[in-house]
Amino acid sequence: MRMRKLPWAEDFLNEQEVVVKEPAQYKGTWKEMLDCTCLHVEIGTGKGDYWTKMSQCYPDFGWIGVEKNSSVAALAVRKFVNMEGKKEHMRFIQDDAEEIAQWFAHGEVDVIHLNFSDPWPKKRAHKKRLSNHKFIAQYEDILSDDGEIQMKTDNSSLFEYSIMEFQNEGWYLHDFSVDYRRVEHDEDVITEYENRFMERNQPIYRAVWKKHPVVKKEN
Repeated sequence: MRMRKLPWAEDFLNEQEVVVKEPAQYKGTWKEMLDCTCLHVEIGTGKGDYWTKMSQCYPDFGWIGVEKNSSVAALAVRKFVNMEGKKEHMRFIQDDAEEIAQWFAHGEVDVIHLNFSDPWPKKRAHKKRLSNHKFIAQYEDILSDDGEIQMKTDNSSLFEYSIMEFQNEGWYLHDFSVDYRRVEHDEDVITEYENRFMERNQPIYRAVWKKHPVVKKEN
């Protein structure tokens, strides 16, 4: 169900310094701006639970949230405004990630998060999925050589589709689970949205991809 448009959203977003109005201007300089050596980008932040909570758990990392829906983005940024703690390492982009490679330089991003992305169930809309090969090609450009993509979803169809898309593009499946929350993962926060599925005993699917297999160093 689509969220109703909030009349105050656009004005509110325009007033917030955390919201980057022209992200392409900062291409290649994000880590310097956020004073970090590891840059995380969440595409499709929703109401901002993961973006805000993870940034507080890992304040030495840079955290950029991306959300195209202005009303949903406004709720995420409002959550940022009301949160306590270090905020200098955070930025927000209210835009469609369709041209994400225009915002980040080659190899600039270390981790891309795809959390509960819109499944776009109709076949003709699959090209809009964030795990479609057109998006994957851009991820390959902006992701560092040892970087990774972390995906979580409650939608089995989207998960199966994503596994095949990344495989067809030659990515390495580094981690995989069809019931991620059956064990505790203190390193990964549980959002209010994710908790709804857990309360219904619905499985959370998760996968982590890397551009290349991890080479283990010999002792």
